[in-house]
This record gives sequence, C-alpha cells and structure tokens, in this order.
Amino acid sequence: MIELTPSAVKHIQASLSKRGKGIGLRLGVRTSGCSGLAYKIEYADEMQAEDVSFEIDGVTVVVDKKSLPYLDGTQLDYRREGMNEGFKFENPNVKSQCGCGESFGV
Repeated sequence: MIELTPSAVKHIQASLSKRGKGIGLRLGVRTSGCSGLAYKIEYADEMQAEDVSFEIDGVTVVVDKKSLPYLDGTQLDYRREGMNEGFKFENPNVKSQCGCGESFGV
C-alpha cells in the first residue's frame, strides 16, 4: 500500500487537471545510482498488464508489480521548502542511501 499526504493529493490533482489527461500518478523504482535503486515518478495515462492501482483520496496511484515490494508502506509527500519544492518519499524499506540522496538500497 502507498500513502499520499493531503499536500501530495492536492498537487497531483492540480497537475492532472492542468495536464488535461491521465488516469493518475505512476510510481516505480529503477536500477540506478551508487546505492542500487532510484525512484521514478510520472503521469499514468493507462494501466498496463503488470500494474497494480490504489485509489487514495480521489487520486489513482499506479505501481508495477516488480516495484511494489520496494514501495510498499511508502508515504509520498509534496513539500515546499524555501525556493525548492517537490515530492518526498518516506520509505520504511530503505536500508541505505547514497550521499546525494538520489538512490537507495533495501
């Protein structure tokens, strides 16, 4: 299961509305970086055969079955801190992170 904060829900809904198409947000992981895995986040325009979806406060979150074990229990937040803004993953499965914060290991 994936959790979205109210801030993330609001941002995703506004982004999808502005974009004018899409069924929700697609989350996943890919092999990358010095720690092994990196998050990937993009709009979902359709479901694929290997996808699982969650409905969270009116937002559809799509995750491929291979990524789901790495993301299970993750909370996705959208934060504005000073001049920076973006999504922040709080993932209980992470055992290590690289120094730059771009990749993680489980």
